[in-house]
Amino acid sequence: MKTVLIGCGNISRCHLDAINALDGVTLSAVADIRPARAEAAAETYRCRAYGDWREMLQKEQPDVVHICTPHDLHVEMAVTALEHGANVLCEKPAAISHASLLRLQRAQTDSGKQLGICFQNRYNAGVLEALRLMREGKPGRLVSIRANVDWCRGADYYSDDWHGIKAREGGGVLVNQAVHTLDLLQMFAFSPAVSVQAHIANDHLQGVIDEEDTALLRAVFRNGVMGQLHATTAFQSNARVEIDLFFEHDTLRLSGPVLQRLENDGTATTLAGVDTAAGSKAYWGTGHPALIADFYRCIRENVPFPIDAFEGGKAVELFLAAYRSAEQNGETVDVE
Repeated sequence: MKTVLIGCGNISRCHLDAINALDGVTLSAVADIRPARAEAAAETYRCRAYGDWREMLQKEQPDVVHICTPHDLHVEMAVTALEHGANVLCEKPAAISHASLLRLQRAQTDSGKQLGICFQNRYNAGVLEALRLMREGKPGRLVSIRANVDWCRGADYYSDDWHGIKAREGGGVLVNQAVHTLDLLQMFAFSPAVSVQAHIANDHLQGVIDEEDTALLRAVFRNGVMGQLHATTAFQSNARVEIDLFFEHDTLRLSGPVLQRLENDGTATTLAGVDTAAGSKAYWGTGHPALIADFYRCIRENVPFPIDAFEGGKAVELFLAAYRSAEQNGETVDVE
């Protein structure tokens, strides 16, 4: 398969390394509006460089397009690539408005091609084991979910031309950092969210960003499960993401990539996952290679990739509802 990538920023390295590790996949080109960045990536990964992504699509005619650009560009690029007959793997979020999400979903359906959204934390060993236990019914009925994202992002993080700008990023901590946890909340609920109540604030970066750095969200799902998320980038450290799953007979905790059972005596028993993640994301996990490999497997075997514009769009619907609630002083709103 012939592959290209748009956007040679930090996250692109996860994609490019994973592409290079796959058999039967050839990286033919990369594109970035900053020529020097595209040329540096092209030299490292031995492919062609473009400054114009549309020109790259036209000349390369790829089988697969990876999109690693600012959030406001995702839908336009993905729709165009699908119309060119390519499969598309896009970084999160799928979209930053309801209208653009519907456009992406229509384009996926009309194209007949695969479209994937990078919610790579679904591929962490702890998450996979929790899902297995739930499908087997061992912990009993799920009652509620509690999640915490406590990370640190200073002013320097927002020094580029899109982070911290709501028109481009779509939102703050809910869209950029905690969207992965929103995705897991709705995935574990095994039911659509029907209502959301939320409060948001900018606690430590007033005058630096025009979006929230702290949020509290409470979602009710159709099957009666209640999910709560507290997320902030105003913490002093990057703590492990923690998700507690409260069942009738058991309590499971995802602590970063590790799944634990919380015992009645206050101790925790590890059920799956090991602390092997390295580098700046060690506090959560490194699921990109597994997700990317699975995306190509689905293309080869002609089976649907599980996180498409519809499944990946559920987290978008949650954060959009959260913003509507916050605008109404925390009133409960329906999820569209």
